[in-house]
Amino acid sequence: MPLPVVLSTNEVPDDVMEPVQGLATVLQGPGGGLTMPRAEVLDLAPQLSAIVNQGELDVDEELLDSAPLLRVIANVAAGFNNMDPDLLNARGVWGCNTPDAFYESTADFTMAMILAAVRMLALGDRYIRADRWKRFEPGVWDGVLLRDKVLGIVGYGRTGKAVAQRARAFGMRILYTRRSVQDDPEYRTLEALLVEADIVSLHTPLTEETQHLIDAERLQAMKRGAWLINMARGPVVDEEALVQALQSGHLAGAALDVFEEEPIVHPALLSMDNVVLAPHVGGGTQEARYMSRRQCFENVALVLRGERPLTPVNELS
Repeated sequence: MPLPVVLSTNEVPDDVMEPVQGLATVLQGPGGGLTMPRAEVLDLAPQLSAIVNQGELDVDEELLDSAPLLRVIANVAAGFNNMDPDLLNARGVWGCNTPDAFYESTADFTMAMILAAVRMLALGDRYIRADRWKRFEPGVWDGVLLRDKVLGIVGYGRTGKAVAQRARAFGMRILYTRRSVQDDPEYRTLEALLVEADIVSLHTPLTEETQHLIDAERLQAMKRGAWLINMARGPVVDEEALVQALQSGHLAGAALDVFEEEPIVHPALLSMDNVVLAPHVGGGTQEARYMSRRQCFENVALVLRGERPLTPVNELS
């Protein structure tokens, strides 16, 4: 009897796949940071028992209809907005993510983005590369000190708490908001947090409730001269409204690792000196990527053995 077939939509190291050795045949997508086009995944789908993807693959009815043998989809990502848990339940397919792999790396990168924004790091880098720096210019490049600034964290899960830990080391004051009301002097409603925070950092998943959570009205509610950091998902912010808030001078700046129509970036953002841009790399350290990939294959191995995966996003009866 042939072994089940597992697809990884990109190339992964051999040791990452060890959990399924002897349990499955593994097919891999391209290397070089690329993922397999959806059309190719659909061509292979009829033979697949499991798919490991980077969170880029929409797990919809078309895919599930094409993959009658499918038992598990595993995201090399903390997010799972590419999956509908109810649809997976209806089809008897496990969905998995890796919630513990990326939060430390994302928290590190959040602090890097905050510093880059408030200390004009990217602008200074471009200034030197353009051969414009001719002499010491005291005062021209003065940013702001993080000590005693209020960091408002929107979404206080693993990543939000790790960001708070790092920010406290800089002497920042922490406020946070989350879905459940907390009896904690640092807790605020979203509306109260936006009014008080000097820097607002977003760490929420993308859901129907968080789509355009930061819209024109809430951007205007932010303190004049504040910064917005988006480390969540692009559609959490109304990008057009953000552009207007920056162009009007209401916000001092922004740092964005994610974008509403990723990988398309609003053209106005590209020319703004007070905006720091990154290509969705916040969680991407070598250690985190390895941990996440390995856990995906561990989840696949458990399901192929008829067991419950370690980190499911749905529950099968």
